[in-house]
Amino acid sequence: MKRALPVLLFAALAGAPFLAWGHHAGTALLLTTRIEILAIAAISLDLLVGAAGLVSFGHAAYLAIGAYAVAILDANDISEALIVLPVACLAAAAFAAATGAISLRTRGVNFIMITLAFAQMVTFAAGSLAAYGGDDGYSLTTRTEILGHPWLKGIGLHIAAITLLVLAWLLLRTLLASRFGRALRAIKQNRPRVQAMGHNAFAVELAAMTIAGTICAIAGVLLANLSEFASPAYATWQRSGDLLIAVILGGAGSLTGAILGAAAVVLLEEALGGVTEHWRILYGPILILAVLYARGGLVSFGTSRG
Repeated sequence: MKRALPVLLFAALAGAPFLAWGHHAGTALLLTTRIEILAIAAISLDLLVGAAGLVSFGHAAYLAIGAYAVAILDANDISEALIVLPVACLAAAAFAAATGAISLRTRGVNFIMITLAFAQMVTFAAGSLAAYGGDDGYSLTTRTEILGHPWLKGIGLHIAAITLLVLAWLLLRTLLASRFGRALRAIKQNRPRVQAMGHNAFAVELAAMTIAGTICAIAGVLLANLSEFASPAYATWQRSGDLLIAVILGGAGSLTGAILGAAAVVLLEEALGGVTEHWRILYGPILILAVLYARGGLVSFGTSRG
């Protein structure tokens, strides 16, 4: 079951939009694509939280960087994915490396707060970009194109999102199974011992932050194309909180769990939003119960952690 769960999960996400009919088809497509985008961001955060024990409360900054890469290039009449994606990834990697070099000199609550502070900086910086809508955000004039074709919409965007999710999952699984992943977990368990053995713990953690930020920026590119919009709100602590909830709810330390958590977050929001506009009043107690009675996360119900 451990090996089958990811396959079943990816198959369910890939097929969900095609199983709906009538007016439900559009809703199913939108929800599935939202889950896939959130899942990409969540598994990137799980690399930090689950493997490295680095609880970042500013991970959504990379979502905003990816989205604003789309917006800024769109404003300059550049919409080719072969340009947009590398620019978004490089911008996020540079930001992650620069901020990580500072953040990783702290631990615990201090690390949480400093990552939050950097995300707030991104929020305010994006809000100050008057040429790109300022606090009101920026509406895209065109979606990102692939080789000149507007494929990133509807089913095309869903296919791109599930493809990138699978690739990101495979990449992170490979990394975690490698010497790099073992070193990252060892640093989480006993940092002084790893350093005493001659490993550069700081460099390993910085590489993890850079990889995680880069992958999350890809989710930002997809999010901008889904909503046809880029907003400073993408970098807020609430958005980072949603990513943390997805990781913890699914089961920290499990990439598959992070995907399950992303699905649970999106579906809960949709279901509770249909009951009341004050849906977060119901959302909070449900999350508390989930944490109390499913301590291994959602993934623990279907398989052992992995």
